[in-house]
Amino acid sequence: MNDKKGIYSILAHGRSFKLKLMAEGVLVGIFSGFLVVFYRIALEKAEELRHGISDLISANPKFIPIWFAVLIVSGVIVGYMVKKEPLISGSGIPQVEGVLQRRLEMNWLSVMIRKIAGSVIAIGSGLSLGREGPSIQLGAAAGQGVSRLFKRLKVEEKYLITSGASAGLAAAFNAPLAGVMFSLEELHRHFSPLILLSAMSASLTADFISKHFYGLKPVFNFRRISPLPLESYGYIIILGIIAGLCGALYNKVLLKTQSLYAKQKWLPMQYRPVIPFIAAGFLLLLLPQVLGGGHPIIDSLIQGSYTMKMMLVVLTVKFAFSMLSFGSGAPGGIFFPLLVLGALTGAIYGNALTSLLGFEHEYISNFIILAMAGYFTAIVRAPITGSILITEMTGSLSHLLSLSLVSIVAYATADLLKSEPIYESLLERLLKNHGKHEPEAESKDKVMLEIPVFLDSSMDCKKVKELELPKSCLIVSIRRGNKEIIPKGGTVLCSGDDLIVLANEDEAAPIKQKLLEMSSKPRV
Repeated sequence: MNDKKGIYSILAHGRSFKLKLMAEGVLVGIFSGFLVVFYRIALEKAEELRHGISDLISANPKFIPIWFAVLIVSGVIVGYMVKKEPLISGSGIPQVEGVLQRRLEMNWLSVMIRKIAGSVIAIGSGLSLGREGPSIQLGAAAGQGVSRLFKRLKVEEKYLITSGASAGLAAAFNAPLAGVMFSLEELHRHFSPLILLSAMSASLTADFISKHFYGLKPVFNFRRISPLPLESYGYIIILGIIAGLCGALYNKVLLKTQSLYAKQKWLPMQYRPVIPFIAAGFLLLLLPQVLGGGHPIIDSLIQGSYTMKMMLVVLTVKFAFSMLSFGSGAPGGIFFPLLVLGALTGAIYGNALTSLLGFEHEYISNFIILAMAGYFTAIVRAPITGSILITEMTGSLSHLLSLSLVSIVAYATADLLKSEPIYESLLERLLKNHGKHEPEAESKDKVMLEIPVFLDSSMDCKKVKELELPKSCLIVSIRRGNKEIIPKGGTVLCSGDDLIVLANEDEAAPIKQKLLEMSSKPRV
């Protein structure tokens, strides 16, 4: 009887789902926006403290041993935080994907508190990590918190988590459209009106809150950017290939670094972050530019402050330090550091064209912007998100065509090299390490899954009765545009349809995976 009640509740709830999700998206956006703003302010204060310590050490070298002692203790503290709450390790984006797939369980309050504390200590101490991954995970935790506090149905919770993740990215980079697209392209990998509406409501709300504190200016202040002439687009294709090669290398080295850490049996997991913390101490003395996310590096590139030799040195050290930092499992993202690596690559490429081929010096900024998008696309494999993100971060639409071109070339290059998207690889590794491939506890609760029907897939043009559906699931509705169709055995599916499938919560992950394979597998 309870099982039937759950089904009736889900179906009745679905009739007014859109408007309700939009309203709840605004609520999640408010919580996420203020949370991420607080996180950004804490990071800024921590980095100001590091700069003050750097000045103190420069004036009084006798404080160097004390600073190294502080770094070692900080590394141990962060390591124990990660051991206590494993889901705060790394960027947090693979963890959010695992939660949405119901392959991981997240304690939203524990993750929220420890993620802020751990990443502020790590990034504030100088580790080459970014704020965007933690911001996305913090937003997702806020979304889950709203769901749990207001006792929402499980079917609602995944939308609220997704909305929070979108809001987190929007507040981190003042990029609301990129936040929405990230949810569609990376977290769910298909277009859904429900995800779009809830994520957009949350992203716009969080972005409004963020801009209230940080103003309307974009993250990067590029001045007077002239669009590249069309006859120069061949250089963009070459840059896209370079970005694709570098992105594939980045993914390979990052995974190898994690494996290398894991092989050090003499070093317990909770002490791994100590290694990059000590490295940060040496770099503070030798090359402080590479510490933290790397925003000052991009500012220096925009101003043309670096020589070619300096750019090569910073690129090499930043790459190695990013691997050392993220591979240790310390809390922090890879977005910003990889954008910095892309910017350095673009600046080196632009300066090489200027020196060797007499290319106009004013276009170097264009190559910096383009290489950031290419790098992001090759590593994350989300070309639309990359193009929109860089557009919003630079505040200019003049290079949208060239951004799209470099992104698609970088994507194709990485794909030809058989480089897997980094967050998929990290999620599989995370699940393997934790031994969690399926939900641990069984439940009689019901959830609704959205399954898109792709063009020329094995579902396209088939009747409902001809589908070999997994057990314990039922197609309860077919959404075709703005129309809702009640499915019958003879109902023919069309590409672009969204199937609303009812399933047991404890079996939702394998059922969804099976249905997605059917909906995307080419028709024979």
